[in-house]
Amino acid sequence: MDPQHLLVRIVKVLNKLQIPYLITGGMAVYVWGRPRFTADIDVIIELRDEKVKQLVGILVKMGYIDEDAIRQALQHESEFNFIDQEVGMKVDFWALKDNEFDKSRLKRRVAKKILNQRVYFISPEDLILKKLLWHQESQSMRQLEDIQSIMQMQRNKLDLVYLRKWAKKQKTSGLLEEMISLV
Repeated sequence: MDPQHLLVRIVKVLNKLQIPYLITGGMAVYVWGRPRFTADIDVIIELRDEKVKQLVGILVKMGYIDEDAIRQALQHESEFNFIDQEVGMKVDFWALKDNEFDKSRLKRRVAKKILNQRVYFISPEDLILKKLLWHQESQSMRQLEDIQSIMQMQRNKLDLVYLRKWAKKQKTSGLLEEMISLV
């Protein structure tokens, strides 16, 4: 199965339950940068406790999901997983954190059409900012490659004022400026 089909199925579930979300990770790099292989789908969701049972009720029919893991993820603002039974592909759901940056990311999400379905993606600026943080934490070159790809593909469309504001707040300004100079 093309990952886009699973993405659309997941989005339809979230829309049905009125759970705000945005797609991030490799699928977002695919939209904003150069396509690359991704083994999973990363979704940031604003999940309220009262929607957990409904979400589990639908997803359990599609694959493996653990309600206790969801509740722990909400409590610790972390992640839980869903594994699709059709193809065995994993969906990582990340609980939206209760901070200014995550709230901003949700407000700035961007709709794109995938298989005739509106799907909300992280903005390219917010994806760059998260990847700057992930690189800072992990020293992963993949993050820098993704940032460069996004910057090259979105070259004149990026909001540099927004990028610089948040990079300063998250203490990644030096790396951001280095990445900007490479484009």
